[in-house]
Amino acid sequence: MKRLLAARNINWRQDGKEILKGIDFSLQPGEIVGLVGPNGSGKSSLIKILSFLLKPTSGKLAFRGIEIAGSAPLDLRRRIAVVFQEPLLLNATVFENVALGLKLRGTAKRDIRPAVEKWLDSLGILHLANRNARSLSGGEAQRVSLARAFVLRPEVLFLDEPFSSLDAPSKERLIEDVESFLHSTKTTALIVSHDFSDILRLAKRALVLIDGRIEAEGRPEELLMGSHSPCVEIFLAHWKK
Repeated sequence: MKRLLAARNINWRQDGKEILKGIDFSLQPGEIVGLVGPNGSGKSSLIKILSFLLKPTSGKLAFRGIEIAGSAPLDLRRRIAVVFQEPLLLNATVFENVALGLKLRGTAKRDIRPAVEKWLDSLGILHLANRNARSLSGGEAQRVSLARAFVLRPEVLFLDEPFSSLDAPSKERLIEDVESFLHSTKTTALIVSHDFSDILRLAKRALVLIDGRIEAEGRPEELLMGSHSPCVEIFLAHWKK
């Protein structure tokens, strides 16, 4: 099977500091992969590079076997969606926030409303459609961000710490919904978290990123059972108990 997304020997430096070091990564169509690691390990930087929001200092990126040099073309960027830890919502209604991407893609007006309402309803926030997005709680705002991503039917969805700012009940409900939607839509996804329990729930393969390097890779449950380098053992110790 041809890889959907591939990265080879990715390095990135910022302000003279080496953030990412020799990253090799691939993503198969329909695969859900988890990326975990302690704060400051480079997870958010890597997700920005893999989603073509940031250009690596060196290394190669390819999408569906085609190497992407320089800025990614608009057609490619429209096949990718990113949900960040802090929802980046416009000072507009929930409906307008979710509809924005479809409007930018030139979707026919008659098709926008049913698509937006479908995802607002699926995420349990249809009743908030006319509310200003800036007035929402953290959990509600994150659901708007997810609706805005899923409505675009992306080939690849990047989730950057989507649950970290939520209280326990909100987090549990949202994880259940995300798990259901990823499987029902067969969306290829990379989920970033510092909490390994999220990855155990959602991913079939996990990578442990520490100090800018991928130090371990495998099925999440196997990573907990295996023996690793000291830095990986320290990171996983909490979940091995």
